[in-house]
Amino acid sequence: MEYMAKNIPLWQITTWDKNFNNVDKEWQPKTIKYKYLLSDELDSLRVDDGDIRILYTGKDVGYTTEELAGDNISEGEVVSIPWGGIPTVKYHKGKFVTGDNRIATSNDTSKLTNKYLYYYLQGNIGEIASYYRGASLKHPCMKDVLKMTISYPSVQEQEKICSQFDMLEWLIEARKQELQLLDDLIKARFVEMFGDPVSNPKGWDMVELGELTGIGSSKRIFEKEYVSEGIPFYRTKEIVELSKGNSISTELYITEERFAEIKEQYGVPKAGDLLISAVGTIGIIWIVDGKNDFYFKDGNLIRVDSSDKFDSVYMKNLLENLIVEYKKQMSSGTAYAALTISGLTKMKVYDVPMELQNQFADFVRQVDKSKFVERFLELSLFYGLSSPLNSEMICIFPYF
Repeated sequence: MEYMAKNIPLWQITTWDKNFNNVDKEWQPKTIKYKYLLSDELDSLRVDDGDIRILYTGKDVGYTTEELAGDNISEGEVVSIPWGGIPTVKYHKGKFVTGDNRIATSNDTSKLTNKYLYYYLQGNIGEIASYYRGASLKHPCMKDVLKMTISYPSVQEQEKICSQFDMLEWLIEARKQELQLLDDLIKARFVEMFGDPVSNPKGWDMVELGELTGIGSSKRIFEKEYVSEGIPFYRTKEIVELSKGNSISTELYITEERFAEIKEQYGVPKAGDLLISAVGTIGIIWIVDGKNDFYFKDGNLIRVDSSDKFDSVYMKNLLENLIVEYKKQMSSGTAYAALTISGLTKMKVYDVPMELQNQFADFVRQVDKSKFVERFLELSLFYGLSSPLNSEMICIFPYF
């Protein structure tokens, strides 16, 4: 049977960059020191043509040069998580400069490779996130992180597994770039057909959105009305994911009886309606697909009713452009901005022939079909790569 080391605590097999509070000294017999820079200092070093990796604490990726970085350069094969903020996991081999990250490396790469350690931590990012605590900026409880256990096969098998995940990471990144190109194509087509929505160079007649359709939110649902199963209840986070075409894990529900009552008295979202995020991440729009019943949170989301006066796909793209400008105006000189029902009702939109709207919507649907094909090919390759990895794969990513 293939060798497998099971349930080894991280403190036994890794060395980190600092001695952590409330951690037994025997867990950290040594540390490896690095020079940390503030975010502004890292930004001052950043250049487009650099070859020295900048390890930011966030998801940003940047590079600098040896000449600019000077004595701030470190070198090694490392895995990092941020000391504060949203937990992410990064891997790098070679020269780098770093922000305030907690940096780990394997004690013995003949037993555990750093790339395998990286994929293990990445696959358990949910558990790591649960150890980030604090009222505002959250920091990890490193004692809990070091108590996490890892199982790993032989180095040869680790390398095999990591090569599969390297391929998946490359594929995901390539798909992101392709999807961005398709999104850019939609934006370019919109401007080609209708002109810039703000400056209106084609001289379209303008009309307030409220003259075309109804705009509102939802009936307030109180926390005491949440139940463990029933009709899904969406907030901004669910709408953001749905707008990306992602599946969601419903966390809140209301009873079928309460939903039926609301539907009869006030109405509920229907296919073709637009749901728009109004606070926090403003201006994310999802076209209701009508596949499943759901309700949504008032205040956080605004509902624009579908109408025979416009195509929903066209209106979604028009509003996305207009809301960008709206946010600029609202946030100027203020610390807080929100999209309001009143502001959306009075927003001026193009009054263009339905035939042109339908032509644009057909174009978007063709592009969306291309996105679907890309997703299908990605999943096909994913399952083709992951299927032979069996238990070794599962020990890194338990949800496979």
